[in-house]
Amino acid sequence: MDHAAFITAEPGKRGGQPCIRGMRITVRDVLEYLDGGMSVAEVLADFPELTGDDIRACLDFAAERPEIIGSDVSPGSDRMTGFP
Repeated sequence: MDHAAFITAEPGKRGGQPCIRGMRITVRDVLEYLDGGMSVAEVLADFPELTGDDIRACLDFAAERPEIIGSDVSPGSDRMTGFP
């Protein structure tokens, strides 16, 4: 997946962290929710502006650029399944 269409970074928004489609929801936020035990369906229910493709883009981005996300978040977690 080409996450460039989904992941953006702006210096004045969330400290320049990678965000989803220009929103104030960061890739790290999504990964922390998933790593904390939320299912994809729960994240999507809590954030209706997100899509399954947004979540996939976050996971792809984190897998390709782990140095940006940090080592305390696990993009390979078994809980990161269940896309609608």
